Amino acid sequence: MPPWLQLMLDSLLPLLRAGLIFTIPLTLLSFSLGLALGLLTAVVRLFGPKPLVAVARFYVWVIRGTPLLVQLFVIFYGLPSLGILLDAFPAALIGFTLNIGAYTSEIIRAVISSVPRGQWEAAYSIGMSWSQAMRRTILPQAARVAVPPLSNTFISLVKDTSLAAAITVPELFQTAQRIVATTYEPLILYIEAALLYLALSSVLSSLQVRLEKRFARYGGFLEART
Repeated sequence: MPPWLQLMLDSLLPLLRAGLIFTIPLTLLSFSLGLALGLLTAVVRLFGPKPLVAVARFYVWVIRGTPLLVQLFVIFYGLPSLGILLDAFPAALIGFTLNIGAYTSEIIRAVISSVPRGQWEAAYSIGMSWSQAMRRTILPQAARVAVPPLSNTFISLVKDTSLAAAITVPELFQTAQRIVATTYEPLILYIEAALLYLALSSVLSSLQVRLEKRFARYGGFLEART
């Protein structure tokens, strides 16, 4: 067996373990929390009082206007100067959550705004409150439109978690870096890490297509009913 292939086989288990223990949980937690934050931010920007709208706009402006890596460094290396000490994984989780929240808020705000005003009026005409109209009428329609961009954001997040290596989170990419430090074979290990990210992204892309088809059928059902 060629030495390079043996090296890839030997390093495969540590890389997979790092992905299962750190990369995937970090992705799922960050996206879930970020999506909730994004929904809250979008609702505030669309329907909130002016002071809260200004705060939400400032938050989105700052996060979208600065690099994710810089944000992670500010949280992990900068906050200790203020006496706020965070372990690497919580710091990464906070950083990715804030980042995803800003980007998903713009997606959610756009899709909610795309729902025709007549849908609000129809909901109010049958006695729904604002929250009921949002939950039962507006969000289900907006979700169908939001699936593609939110799925793309999720897939991008999987790859962006490699930036957590810069703040010492032992995820997939940093594990590859540690193996490189002992084997002195950067090309082989980094290609292997790239292939694992590619495989995961390909699986998620396939799931995205299926999810979009399901929502398209659901959308056709709604249109048929109306």
